[in-house]
Amino acid sequence: MLDFNWFYAWSEKTLHLNLIAYKEGQLQRRIETIMKKSGATDLKQFAKMIETDENIKKSFLDYITINVTEFYRNKEIFEEFEEVFINRLSSKFKALKVWSAACSTGAEAYSIAMILKKNKLTANSKIIATDIDETILSKAKAGTYSKLEVQNVPPMEKRLYFTEQNNRYVLSDDIKKTVHFKKHDLILDSYEKGYHAIVCRNVTIYFKNEVKEKIYQNIADSLVPGGLFFIGATESVYKPEQYGLKKVAAFLYEKV
Repeated sequence: MLDFNWFYAWSEKTLHLNLIAYKEGQLQRRIETIMKKSGATDLKQFAKMIETDENIKKSFLDYITINVTEFYRNKEIFEEFEEVFINRLSSKFKALKVWSAACSTGAEAYSIAMILKKNKLTANSKIIATDIDETILSKAKAGTYSKLEVQNVPPMEKRLYFTEQNNRYVLSDDIKKTVHFKKHDLILDSYEKGYHAIVCRNVTIYFKNEVKEKIYQNIADSLVPGGLFFIGATESVYKPEQYGLKKVAAFLYEKV
């Protein structure tokens, strides 16, 4: 029988990764799958392999923290976000501060950057993008994507902001320079204040309810009054009023 409690404690101490926050059954299946793929037969052996082999460590972090993303993910929902974001915020605030939380390879943060650029809001705006995985943050800074990841980018924006090289799409420095990346753990780290919009999509579905609730409260506390919280298509905030939020669109909440 696999000693998951030992592995959770090791993971927090060695990788600073709080696995206890994740939904248990789902998490344990994922750990067992990636462990077997590595060739390890128990969790202590797997932990040793993670410590000594960078490729195994990277594969483990990628698999557990679920780095799946694309530009304008759920296109219709993103268009609704853009409409509310521009209509509600650009007229109300002179300078906009936006946070893309758990940003993965940066596609969502760069999507926001392109929205700001299109609406001539880049000069007075700041976009912060964070993730727990430093390897993924390096990829995000590089700004190179597959055809699948850019499939929802409008043709005009694709021509303006991407260069195709060896079946990959390289994002222009003009967009890359508008996003500031840094490491942040949604569970363990403190939250910066004063955001006008926070995008945290398809992340909290993997967490236990009590962890999810704490994240929602921290996000609400990080927003200015009138600020927007944008979630994923598979998520919803139960009783948003308990966090000082109100629903303004299908996957969008406003700080009261």
